[in-house]
Amino acid sequence: MALPIIVKWGGQEYSVTTLSEDDTVLDLKQFLKTLTGVLPERQKLLGLKVKGKPAENDVKLGALKLKPNTKIMMMGTREESLEDVLGPPPDNDDVVNDFDIEDEVVEVENREENLLKISRRVKEYKVEILNPPREGKKLLVLDVDYTLFDHRSCAETGVELMRPYLHEFLTSAYEDYDIVIWSATNMKWIEAKMKELGVSTNANYKITFMLDSAAMITVHTPRRGLIDIRPFMKAHLNRDKDKELLKLTQYLKEIAKLDDFLDLNHKYWERYLSKKQGQ
Repeated sequence: MALPIIVKWGGQEYSVTTLSEDDTVLDLKQFLKTLTGVLPERQKLLGLKVKGKPAENDVKLGALKLKPNTKIMMMGTREESLEDVLGPPPDNDDVVNDFDIEDEVVEVENREENLLKISRRVKEYKVEILNPPREGKKLLVLDVDYTLFDHRSCAETGVELMRPYLHEFLTSAYEDYDIVIWSATNMKWIEAKMKELGVSTNANYKITFMLDSAAMITVHTPRRGLIDIRPFMKAHLNRDKDKELLKLTQYLKEIAKLDDFLDLNHKYWERYLSKKQGQ
């Protein structure tokens, strides 16, 4: 019996319609190689589990109890891409600081078309509360890709793409803030990433709710076009030296003492932190 599956990889969706319940996970990976060029040994398929554990290559697809046209996410890099990915970053491969676009954002935030978009999202989007907001806690909203997780570098597991000190950062932040996760993608992929990273099941902190692309609006600026922030890249090179979340932990702890953030300019958060630590 045919078992159609949809696989998402590299921003595209691939339809697999020739496999049956008697085929194995390895058969699926072999077929995906013909579609994507990613070798089976470099593929990581999120969501394929048996009894709570990742399915081995010899497990039959029928044992996974997948519904027709189930969507799964694949991680992995083509061999011809590895040389570029594993090589040293170019001299001009600078991190884009999202606060640098602040002036442009101010210019567009009150445009009528954007206000209408926001109003429509507020009316239509339904937030699923995972854990109730706590009295007296401020709200911390965190992006997923390139902030908590580098989703484009090569890796055998999602944990290898996790930003260093993520759990320590969230544990500390949870003492003062309710935490919200957002990403401009489908909720299914957000949930899969948070589960893969152990964020949604960590006993030391809780996520209040998560927001997906349906809660977002697209904003264009005259100089930069579509706004995109990408602070954490090339995880395979940076995971052992990136300490950004450690510094941000200290900043969030400092400003949590304030009654409100009206007089803060987060663009200069490192300057603020340095001044406080020097007192």
